[in-house]
Amino acid sequence: MTGGIHRHGLRFLRDRWRVLVRLGGWSVLETGQTFLTGFALARALDEGFLAGRPEAGLAWLGVAGLGVLVGAYGTARVYGAVAALAEPLRDRLVTRVVSRGVREADAGALSGLTQQVEIARDTFAGLVMVSRSFVFTAVGAVLGLVSLDPLLLLVVAPPLAAGLGLFTATLRPLARRQETFLVADEALADDLGAVCPGLRDITAAGAEDRVAASTRSRVDAELRAACSLARWGVLRVASLALGGHLPILLLLTCAPWLLDRGVTPGALVGALAYVTQSLLPALQNLVHGLGTSGSRLAVVLRRLTRQASSGGGAGAGAGARSGAEAEAGVDAGAGAEADTGAGREAGAEAKAEGGGETGTEAGAGARAKADGGIGAGAEGTTDTGTDAKTAAGAGAARDSAPRTRPTDGTPALRERPSDGTPAHRPVAGPHAPSPHPSDERSPTPPHPAATPSAPPALSLTSVTFAYGPAATPVIDDLDLTLRPGAHLAVVGPSGIGKSTLTALVAGLLEPVRGAVRLFGRPVPGPEAAALRVLIPQEAYVFTGTLAENLGHLRPDPVPEAELLAAAEAVGLMPLLEALGGPAATVDPAALSAGERQLVALTRAYLSRAPLALLDEATCHLDPRAEECAEQAFAARPGSTLVVVAHRISSARRADRVLVMDGRRTAYGTHDDLLRRSPSYRALVGDWTPMQSKTPVP
Repeated sequence: MTGGIHRHGLRFLRDRWRVLVRLGGWSVLETGQTFLTGFALARALDEGFLAGRPEAGLAWLGVAGLGVLVGAYGTARVYGAVAALAEPLRDRLVTRVVSRGVREADAGALSGLTQQVEIARDTFAGLVMVSRSFVFTAVGAVLGLVSLDPLLLLVVAPPLAAGLGLFTATLRPLARRQETFLVADEALADDLGAVCPGLRDITAAGAEDRVAASTRSRVDAELRAACSLARWGVLRVASLALGGHLPILLLLTCAPWLLDRGVTPGALVGALAYVTQSLLPALQNLVHGLGTSGSRLAVVLRRLTRQASSGGGAGAGAGARSGAEAEAGVDAGAGAEADTGAGREAGAEAKAEGGGETGTEAGAGARAKADGGIGAGAEGTTDTGTDAKTAAGAGAARDSAPRTRPTDGTPALRERPSDGTPAHRPVAGPHAPSPHPSDERSPTPPHPAATPSAPPALSLTSVTFAYGPAATPVIDDLDLTLRPGAHLAVVGPSGIGKSTLTALVAGLLEPVRGAVRLFGRPVPGPEAAALRVLIPQEAYVFTGTLAENLGHLRPDPVPEAELLAAAEAVGLMPLLEALGGPAATVDPAALSAGERQLVALTRAYLSRAPLALLDEATCHLDPRAEECAEQAFAARPGSTLVVVAHRISSARRADRVLVMDGRRTAYGTHDDLLRRSPSYRALVGDWTPMQSKTPVP
């Protein structure tokens, strides 16, 4: 492939020999400028200033200035000649790319046209300028050294030749390592481009470890390539030191010896001017330009040639891959199996849903996944996350969730993508992978509230939580008990800690002090995780059928009659009919925020969890739709409902209201709190005018 590029390149230049002649002719003027730089300076010293003839010295300096003007004129004309070489190359590459794109409907053709071709054109022009400048500058400097005294060339030429030889020897290895680094960098960027939009699905499918391992291997590959390139880059620096800096040192060191052998002081100064003002800058440009840009040009031309010969499309810039890195990519969660740790150990299957029901949000948004699973002897299809829009202290707009994983295996919070739309489909419905051979499903346990002496559905005992040892507690010494079947609304200013409370109840956060229990089971824990479902504000819907989305939290397909009954109860039926029924394919991006919330609410309604946590899960619904959904959960047999309310109507519908306002927490009925809680009265006053302005999905 490299030989083919060289042959094509030589043919391209041979066909444009007239342009090369014109380029060389104008470059000769730069050679004259370089020659006069040292020669005129030497004569100005020897025949002018040192000889007591300042007018002669000034005249020679004027000649040097005239040489600069002539060289500048030549350089200006050089650009036109370089354009006459670079633009035909661009036109030829554009013709190749467009022909391939039209002939084979190559989706990468546009990228190749707009990026790789432009890179090739610009890089080629830069290389022509750098290489031409070094050649003609070196010729002018060598002629000047010979004119001043051949002994000066004897001192300067050997290290210059050695530096050029070392640089030439490293060109091919450097080009290979430069390409390896570019390929590794693009492979990492390509993988991250697929992984980042699918973080929600990766969390939902429990594929974090596999995706992290794949990304880590890409990072390690780029690190190895960068280290290898850096090691060879040392030789490039050595060639520059040998060919550009060593001649200066030798001239200064050998100055007494040169003067003893007839070299004049002016000639010695002129030689130093040649090296420092001409040869060293030209060599620096050559080493850095040819060493980096030359490798880039070779990579781009090789890719364009490979694409033209194979017909395969490839992206450009940071998105293109070559054959050297076409290894197995990352499954960003679509169809991935959620292997939850504790669920495997307990002998049951836990289905972890990301995003809506199983996501966590902290500040801009964070995600959570349950390693907890379901305890032995229980079948769990519960959500495993919460929306933790919590406060790190009084007055904070949103909390930042802790990033460390608790010791018992409950999940830490993770970042959620900002667009809220999954890129891949998680495991769901009949397309879910087969369980691990060690997994055995057990019958659903009897409802905790059905026993005569049932424990409280939810109990918090002296619960305190803070986001850090020195942080002000978000929840401070809170006691709360809910009977099975209760309906609680949690209200309070934004950022006061309402979502922190739901995260504690869901087991995604652990209290600093105190205990949380669900139906007598300790939280966090796999048995408690099987008994609650949480619906956050940002609802999660994946690409798939509507039935798969709604039955995502059930181990087996939901009967259509039950699914339709749930849709009717929650208020999803109009959307279900508009989409075309349960078998219709859902495009999450085509749904409004309110429609996604209805899907998520119906999914949670169909789950077997007796405790439902709605953390502003209806904020995108109009008041009537919100009332329908909340009443459906409140009327669900054996269901206990906790609602983080954003409208006063939610608080009015609840049996009890919990007002969170720092240490001034209040608990009671709506009417009772209106009488004795100033904070609640203030909230009611703020809420009331807004009810008619709530957006409709």
